[in-house]
Amino acid sequence: MTVYHFTGIKGSGMSSLAQILFDSGETVQGSDIETYFFTEDPLRERNITILPFDENNIQPGMIVIAGNAFTDEHPELVKAREIGVEVIRYHTFLGEYLEQYTSVAITGAHGKTSTTGLMSHVLEGDKPTSFLIGDGTGGGAVGAQNFVMEACEYRRHFLAYHPDYAVMTNIDFDHPDYYKDIDDVFDAFQSMALQVKKAIIACGDDEHLQKIQANVPVVFYGFGSENDFEARNVEKTTEGSTFDVFVRNEFYSKFHIPMFGDHNVLNTLAVISLCHYEGVPAETIQARLSTYDGVKRRFTETAIGARTLIDDYAHHPTEIRATIQSARQKYPNREVVAIFQPHTFTRTQAFLQDFADSLSEADSVYLCDIFSSAREKSGALSIQDLVDLIEGSELLKLENISSLIEHKDSVFLFMGAGDVHKFQEAFEALLLAENA
Repeated sequence: MTVYHFTGIKGSGMSSLAQILFDSGETVQGSDIETYFFTEDPLRERNITILPFDENNIQPGMIVIAGNAFTDEHPELVKAREIGVEVIRYHTFLGEYLEQYTSVAITGAHGKTSTTGLMSHVLEGDKPTSFLIGDGTGGGAVGAQNFVMEACEYRRHFLAYHPDYAVMTNIDFDHPDYYKDIDDVFDAFQSMALQVKKAIIACGDDEHLQKIQANVPVVFYGFGSENDFEARNVEKTTEGSTFDVFVRNEFYSKFHIPMFGDHNVLNTLAVISLCHYEGVPAETIQARLSTYDGVKRRFTETAIGARTLIDDYAHHPTEIRATIQSARQKYPNREVVAIFQPHTFTRTQAFLQDFADSLSEADSVYLCDIFSSAREKSGALSIQDLVDLIEGSELLKLENISSLIEHKDSVFLFMGAGDVHKFQEAFEALLLAENA
């Protein structure tokens, strides 16, 4: 019996993959630092063993799956090589694993996680579907025929995959610590496009994706009339969004989603496009859309009294705008309060004015100190540089969280890719104590 040992099992992709293998009947364990991460919750629910890092975790007969955050000098990986245990990097293992399924890789600068969650949920209504989502969620379906996965462009990791289908939601400049410019990002997506085996589903409203070249059909979706799949007659209400889908200018079906904002219409259109290509009936698609309840940290709502707190992973100006737009659609008559924690100094520096412009679309803005990364502990700027660009914004500290109390019947958007959840948790505790 092979034991799969995950070095760095709490990583979002690693946790998801461990869940998939476990659900598929494999024996799984892993190791990581002792700090709590929400990605460990589904592992513990399955009673998957999580050990502290220790070279003695590695035993003969194992296969070690190594997270990309760890170098070959990690003690567990050194021990594995010493005793002849196979070590496979996460992306390499995943690239080989998906070959046994009809594979769908979801990629793009924004919308990967949301679209992956929605795609897997809808396809599951037609055939058993395994999935790997970048929010630390994974599932291995018995007898799975489809495999839906989030494919990240960071450091060109997605080039480890040769999927049947690729869904490309957009191309935008991000990860300035790795990519030089938008042309460098496009080059990565172009390389990915040449590895797809059946078809590419791409957002035709994106000027960069319009230039993608491939050896397979490229099917475009979007709001523009030149797209193969077009969303028309979009109606936005506080209950969600309804729209007609036209396939090459012929009416296909009307769809309703319990989601908000243009980006969610586009994400859904991507799913509809692939399902149509695979022959999934419109009735099945709509039934599954109606029961979708989202993924972690994507417009996740908590109501406390008259206040609504929303947790969202938005950490790029484009994503901030989309989150604010969603809040205004669902809560059109309420004040929108943005609480934002920038993630990495390089991203903050690269998009400083864009962050200021996007956040200014909220009614009130509070900013938290920049969240550094393992690769980057400091930078040439501070959060005050962003505060200075946004009129009326305030610097928020955990010890002065009470300044949020003055916003009564408001919607609070806690946005960021770091630990902005600490600020939301502190505010929730304050509100609960106030209402006790």
